[in-house]
Amino acid sequence: MNSTLPTAEALRTALAGLLDGLPPKQAAQAVERLITSYRGTTPTAAPVLRDRSDVAAYAAYRMPATFEAVRSALAALRAAAPDWTPATHTDVGGGTGAASWAVAEAWEEAAASTVLDWAEPALALGRELAEASGSPALRAATWQRSRIGSSLHIESTDLVTISYVLKELTAADRTTVVTEAARAAQAVVVVEPGTPDGYLRIIEARDRLIEAGMRVAAPCPHSGTCPIEEGTDWCHFSARVSRSSLHRQVKGGSLPYEDEKFSYVAAVRFDADVDPVAARVVRRPQIRKGLVLLELCTRTDGLTRETISKKRHGDLYRAARDTDWGDAWPPPPANQDQHQEEI
Repeated sequence: MNSTLPTAEALRTALAGLLDGLPPKQAAQAVERLITSYRGTTPTAAPVLRDRSDVAAYAAYRMPATFEAVRSALAALRAAAPDWTPATHTDVGGGTGAASWAVAEAWEEAAASTVLDWAEPALALGRELAEASGSPALRAATWQRSRIGSSLHIESTDLVTISYVLKELTAADRTTVVTEAARAAQAVVVVEPGTPDGYLRIIEARDRLIEAGMRVAAPCPHSGTCPIEEGTDWCHFSARVSRSSLHRQVKGGSLPYEDEKFSYVAAVRFDADVDPVAARVVRRPQIRKGLVLLELCTRTDGLTRETISKKRHGDLYRAARDTDWGDAWPPPPANQDQHQEEI
């Protein structure tokens, strides 16, 4: 049993002393270079994270957002397969281990994590942060240097996470990595930036996973063709990230939070009862006087808009007002019952 869950607050605490001793100018330069790399095209000839200052800046700049995005994707997987718990987990291209923190929080019976990355400085810092987490699961994680590309081999495992990695790879290496993950795992979760090109990489990964015999558990309500016409829109979601003073320092921001936009897919091949949602809210709900407008991706009708009226729908209207971008629709019966009790 994982008695100490690695929450977002625990991660902020572990990150708090990270930039001590690193000159502010050097930290700012490292962050700027990483932002340029993150937004641009990165070759696979060398790791993005080159040394300790790069890794420290990256962890402060990206770990909280990556943690929240993966946490959201894992919550959708858990909702689709509530009776399934992974005993083992492999974090491909995991760097400093943000996805492993999210996995350790998601299941009380913590999975034994193995973090694969080709940047030894990232693995070294990941070990330090895991040790500071207070989580037995993270402290027991294995940190293994591995090239993430055509030569990748993943030992058989229950869960593979691939978060913010595919952008750094060539098309051929992306195919290899996703195909290898599908071969090795019972469940695969892929997360990419919530941009048009990030969405296209997720669709590419989704197609590979389905071709490999897996079925989509989230966010899609089906394993059929995505109803979004390429070039017209993209499917993405948002996770709220609380910003510590360290986070604001390295990112140069003043707000106490930011919203991380991300795209993802979770696919499974196990025989457990997996029940994708009937529909998912794919845009922020629009709340009007007496009305809630929901943009939905549905199991049978593709993309639709549903208008929930206070006058016509009663309890469901109350539930719609509390529904957020990325949530299942209609809400689970327990949530609807709760709204009825409140009335």
